Amino acid sequence: MAVTHVLLGLAGNVVLLLWGLHMVQTGLVRAFGARLRSVLANGLGNRGTAFLAGLGVTTLLQSSTATGLMVSGFAAGGMMGLVPALAVMLGANVGTTLIVQAMAFDVAAVAPVLLLAGFIAFRRGAKTRVHDLGRVGIGLGLMLLALHLLLLTLEAAESAPHLREIMGMLTADPVVALLLAAVLTWAAHSSVAVVLLVASLAGGQVITPDAAVVMVAGANLGSAVNPLIEGPGSGGPHRDPAARRLPVGNFLNRLVGCALVLALVHPLTGLLAALPGGGDRLAANAHTLFNLGLAVLFIGPLPWLARLLVRLLPERAPAGDPALPRYLDPAALRAPHVAIANAGREVLRMADTVEAMLRATLETLRTDDRKRVAEIRRMDDVLDGLHDAIKRYLTRIHLEDLDERDSRRVTDVLTLAINLEHVGDIIDRNLMDLAAKKIKRSLRFSGEGAAEIEGILERLIETVRLAAAVFVSEDRRAARTLMREKEIIRDREAQAIDAHFARLRAGRPESLETSALHLDILRDLRRINAHLATAAYPVLDQSGELRPSRLRGGEEDNRHQIIAGPSRA
Repeated sequence: MAVTHVLLGLAGNVVLLLWGLHMVQTGLVRAFGARLRSVLANGLGNRGTAFLAGLGVTTLLQSSTATGLMVSGFAAGGMMGLVPALAVMLGANVGTTLIVQAMAFDVAAVAPVLLLAGFIAFRRGAKTRVHDLGRVGIGLGLMLLALHLLLLTLEAAESAPHLREIMGMLTADPVVALLLAAVLTWAAHSSVAVVLLVASLAGGQVITPDAAVVMVAGANLGSAVNPLIEGPGSGGPHRDPAARRLPVGNFLNRLVGCALVLALVHPLTGLLAALPGGGDRLAANAHTLFNLGLAVLFIGPLPWLARLLVRLLPERAPAGDPALPRYLDPAALRAPHVAIANAGREVLRMADTVEAMLRATLETLRTDDRKRVAEIRRMDDVLDGLHDAIKRYLTRIHLEDLDERDSRRVTDVLTLAINLEHVGDIIDRNLMDLAAKKIKRSLRFSGEGAAEIEGILERLIETVRLAAAVFVSEDRRAARTLMREKEIIRDREAQAIDAHFARLRAGRPESLETSALHLDILRDLRRINAHLATAAYPVLDQSGELRPSRLRGGEEDNRHQIIAGPSRA
């Protein structure tokens, strides 16, 4: 039972350490994320500055994975080459060693001060940077507290000799010890936490110095596995091999480092034991030496490594990616009317995606399925990609080559694409946030309230189809029907609000709990309907059935209003 208690104590303290590290990272990203991205973007001129930029940013974030994600985004957007990206990762790996060095000192007495100061800043800072830095203070305090508890737990190992036997068997073989640390780091998603754990085990003499050095190398290898498995280009049948160049390059240099450590483990342990601090700081010093050594070894040959990666992982367009356009043929730009038709086909794909998002939203609100929220957010990325591609494609058409009708059609295509993209943003940023809040708080609408929302959503799904039909056919009767649908949705929203307030006056508890959520969803559904109705404007404008709105700052900011006659709602 003594071994079980020690192992449970170790696991709990490691989780506390991971949570503290998570709070430090999220606090710093929220406080300085944009500025850190700017530092990276401006520091990519050559290998030297890229290395320093990676080191500086990761010193703050304490996550080479977070830095790697930023760099991968720059590389995917064509803002930087593979050589500076690899240099950034070398610097990022060195940056992760600095907090380990700081934590290796006995600074547990500072933990209460950091926790108290962080808590005050977190509670008093509202949504300001002080609030975010308060999160950082709490995280650092939790990390120091976790390390102190780790040492106390390991002291209990004196009364649990079987723990030493278990760890001795696991770490007797250097390769097994290296793989064990790599697996732990992969599972924890943090080399910092595992290196600090190894340092605690070595300080408590639960593992030998040789095993500690090898496990530090394994932790560094494990931190390169996560981006390789979960990073860009890693999933799906249409993954792009070129997107994996950076994580593969980072993994290869770590693999070389591990091979060198396995070959030279005894001399390295002797060298590290001779450094100031001796055995107490052996793991921290091993972590620093490992990453500094790899930086010195690879910073020169990076161009050769980049060429090898390009040869091994050639670029391939993922044809099955729904965010990529299918019909925007550059050759068709020589025939503007064909190019405009191609762009129109892509807009219809956007309409199909919006319909799928609305259907998934309806299902999410019915079932509280968290996975649906993530799926819908990915669909919005598809809309963003198609909208951007359509916009760039149409701007390549020379306006002087267009007649009046084609010029008007270009405007119509762009306008509908913009409005569909806005609908996607409303679903992603508003409705999904509200759905996530509903799921997190386990809220339930009243039966009548749920039926009201679902009824409007089902009507909006039909409206998307109608808007697409009006866009294709330019039929005036269909356009009038679309405008009448706008008024119908507006009336149903008003009726739903009146019914909701009636339930509030009646004291219905589920209506009281979900009141703000209910009203916000109704507002967003009305906004979606207003964007969809714009597909009718060009058709009715051509037939003279629209006039400029006399209203200023109307609720949907529409530019036109239907006039009296057969088309009036």
